[in-house]
Amino acid sequence: MTKPLRDNRDFRLLWLSGLFAVLGGQMSALALPLLVLKETGSAVQAGAVGTVSVGAVLITMLPGGVMADRVERRRLMRLCDIGSLTVVAALTAAVWSGHAPMPLVLLVAAAGAVLSSVYGPAVFGLMRAVVPAGQMGTATARLQARTHTARLVGPLVGGALFGLHPALPFAAEALGLLLSTVCVALVRTRSRARTTAGAVFSRRELMAGLTFLWTIPYLRTVLLVFGLGMNFAFGALTFTALTAFSEGGRSGIGGGFVITCVSAGALAGALLAPRIGPDRHSRVLIVATCWTCVAAAGVMAWIGRPLVAGVMCALCMCLSTVASIGFLTKLLIVTPEERVGRVQSAAGFLSSMVQPFGPLAGGALLTAFGARWAFTLTGCVLAASALVVTFAPSARAEPSPHDEAEPTDPPEPGPGSTPAGARHAVPGD
Repeated sequence: MTKPLRDNRDFRLLWLSGLFAVLGGQMSALALPLLVLKETGSAVQAGAVGTVSVGAVLITMLPGGVMADRVERRRLMRLCDIGSLTVVAALTAAVWSGHAPMPLVLLVAAAGAVLSSVYGPAVFGLMRAVVPAGQMGTATARLQARTHTARLVGPLVGGALFGLHPALPFAAEALGLLLSTVCVALVRTRSRARTTAGAVFSRRELMAGLTFLWTIPYLRTVLLVFGLGMNFAFGALTFTALTAFSEGGRSGIGGGFVITCVSAGALAGALLAPRIGPDRHSRVLIVATCWTCVAAAGVMAWIGRPLVAGVMCALCMCLSTVASIGFLTKLLIVTPEERVGRVQSAAGFLSSMVQPFGPLAGGALLTAFGARWAFTLTGCVLAASALVVTFAPSARAEPSPHDEAEPTDPPEPGPGSTPAGARHAVPGD
């Protein structure tokens, strides 16, 4: 009999490790631009922190997946934590001394983004060996709930600490990274590093995850439509709501309420997911999410009230989180163990690459046509995505664990290989 997750020692340690790391990261994510604004008085330089972080993530996401498949994952996670701890400690000391040079701030932002691109796929790979496949959906949901909770609490705590002293948020992040390192070090499970001939960062290695996703029609369609199209359109929708209900910047109450509802909806979805088994109903949940977003855009176009917009955004985000957990579970089930890092990083790359452009498109539509038409046109994009995931044959053919694509790499004999049909456990984050 499989023991429950609460009795799984290594899962608890990985859960705690991520909690400490994400909570610290959320505190510094708010504190870094505030620090730059305080030091320089320049909003442009403060905005450069976010630009560097996003750019570094997109550039290093695919190489990070390769590293997660090439290096023993527990060891790789420890190295990432130690690297992050080193740069954050240096920034803490600089701020405490009274001067934090801009190059050091950008280095911390870039290093955090790069290391997270490696750490994330490594967590997925290690979780495959920690959590039994039948508990994958529940484990994924608990990790998502942890992350969304940290994202709600982290900025508030970081802002409060920054008000006391600018160095405190970074000191708190350094403490969190230290605790995360200890938790990872206590994990007993090991993953086997993949060994193969050829250059580590060859084109074949970097593209292996994308190639695998492309060969399975269901994964390809859902990622292109639900991952790219819906992420882009929903980003435009929420930014339009934020701007429209902030009365052109004269009041932050309405827009802040909408964003709070989005965060609350994500947390609610992560808490609800284990009760409904999203991995067994992933397609239904994806379709329901798409059409709910269409309805939300229509409602916001005709009822211009922050309360209504907040409720609709929360409902969309709740369903989207549950559907994403279901899809992630399905993705991990059908991915061969030796490719988890590359496939996970490829899926994250596809889903993330359009996110910066959603708010830009929402702002352009709002400026050109006004709030009602901005919501309406965004709803049309959402409706097109909904039609594809509802009626496209590829979106209706969900893969099973035995529908894996033919491997692009030759079989790897020896200690780094996994025999066909061998038991593998599947996690998520």
